[in-house]
Amino acid sequence: MTANEQPPAADSQPGRGPAAAVGLLEATRGALATASLPLALPEAEEARRRIRESLAQLDDYILPRYRNLDAPLLAVVGGSTGAGKSTLVNALVGHPVTRAGAIRPTTRQPILLHNPADAAWFQDQRILPSLSRIQGTVTAAPVPANQAGATPDAAATTSLVLVGHEGVPGGIALLDAPDVDSISDDNRRLAGQLLAAADLWIFVTTANRYADAVPWKLLLDAASRDITVAVVLDRVPPAAEQEVAADLAAMLGREGLGGARLFTVLEAALDEFGMLPVAAVAPLSLWLKELAADAAGRAQLARRTLNGAVKALSGHVEAASQAARAQGQASGQLRAAVHEEYQQALERIVAATQDGALLRGEVLARWQDFVGTGEFFRALEQNIGRLRDRVGAFFRGEPTPAVKVETAIETGLQAVILDEAANAAEDVDRRWRSDLAGRQLLGSDDLSGTSPGFEQRAAAAIRGWQEGLMNMIRIQGQGKRSQARWMSFGVNGLGAALMIVVFSMTAGLTGLEIGIAGGTAVVGQKLLEAVFGEEAVRKLARQAREDLQTQCRSLLEAEKARFLSRLSDDAAGSAETLARNALALRRLAESA
Repeated sequence: MTANEQPPAADSQPGRGPAAAVGLLEATRGALATASLPLALPEAEEARRRIRESLAQLDDYILPRYRNLDAPLLAVVGGSTGAGKSTLVNALVGHPVTRAGAIRPTTRQPILLHNPADAAWFQDQRILPSLSRIQGTVTAAPVPANQAGATPDAAATTSLVLVGHEGVPGGIALLDAPDVDSISDDNRRLAGQLLAAADLWIFVTTANRYADAVPWKLLLDAASRDITVAVVLDRVPPAAEQEVAADLAAMLGREGLGGARLFTVLEAALDEFGMLPVAAVAPLSLWLKELAADAAGRAQLARRTLNGAVKALSGHVEAASQAARAQGQASGQLRAAVHEEYQQALERIVAATQDGALLRGEVLARWQDFVGTGEFFRALEQNIGRLRDRVGAFFRGEPTPAVKVETAIETGLQAVILDEAANAAEDVDRRWRSDLAGRQLLGSDDLSGTSPGFEQRAAAAIRGWQEGLMNMIRIQGQGKRSQARWMSFGVNGLGAALMIVVFSMTAGLTGLEIGIAGGTAVVGQKLLEAVFGEEAVRKLARQAREDLQTQCRSLLEAEKARFLSRLSDDAAGSAETLARNALALRRLAESA
């Protein structure tokens, strides 16, 4: 199929290019699009920029070219401000189809010039899909330059103006791009996007600006991508032609662009239509026509540029993989800080429930009020069986209700949980704010204390634990042998006794801390053993302790979520996927 033929319909193009390569490129695009780099790491912004550029080039050039290897070449004419790009394009076409002027920025709308027979290749969104299409027209008779009108409005920068003209050889399209060093940020970005979509660069510079830094940065990028570059040295004084051309050629050679074609356009007066003499651009025009007529040469050039773009893409994808891996490591460190601080908080809460600390103060006073003091303890310790009826009668009288013991325990335990949860939040907040990524995630939010409503949730969790403990006692007391006993003491009374036992035992229920409670915990222990038996009491206490730890852990997990919800979990998987794609792309480029 020649370049002038209409492209077949999409559904009649088997595979639409090498299927395996297209599949790999589409998978790579998906991996890049979903790569998450949310953390403020030193290399993150550069990695995000590279990802955006890679996605744009995949959409604008690499995927379209792989799907349509026979499509006409796209030659993008780019260069510095005032280099004469539009004037050069007009001269190549032989008609003033683009506008040039003294007001900068000049080229605000990119104009794509093509042979009318190639129109179908560019009218759809095959290349540069993010740019809308505007169909341009060319007047039959040239308009004098001083009547050409104003520069197109800047609001149209996202449109690609398509102009068909017989002066453009079939098989090659010319795209007049904005200035690469434009004072407009949008124009500079658009120029970079268009150059990345090119099969061929026609880079225009002038005799007094060919060493400028911005153009050379782009030329070096072209060298890294192995793109075919033609450099046009414009507005060269005849007397300085050999000297300037030789110096530029030497610079191109030193920077790895020795294979670039170099064309010189001498200074010449423009006619009334702003046109250069035909002879001024004759060598460049002839080269383009010869390339257009050589189908094999066009195909070779397209494949060379495409292969260079894929090779460069593999490096960008590998860099994105490394950035994602760094994100995963940073996220892991922040996550570890959260888990570490809240685990220590849980351990401190558990320790406070095991060392008898909760039996001091209000809890101890309420427990002593509940069971009595003095000789009652000694008698109960000596012969719990003989005093069972006395104790039952004691409880059936008018003692301080057991619920006061429960309330005192709830208050004391709640204070411990609140204090330790607040300490953990403060420590995590401090550690995150000492880290750049953590500081960015927190922003102006203050997470150094417990979350709103935590105090109420903690109280509800403790009451839930106490209710569960009472239920265990009811279930344990359902046996006929112990039913009368536990009923005589009451569920609340036995529950209070079990709580006292839970908070006074250390070393996993193997010992009893007697000193702190002044012997009162022994009363609860013996009372429970008299009702349920020693082994049953151990099981009840063990289960009560485990249930309490579960409640506390659940409370702290909810608090941890305030921090953890700000972290992404997919960085590691994204890094591995990108690394595999980068390797596959490198092999694809090498095989080509």
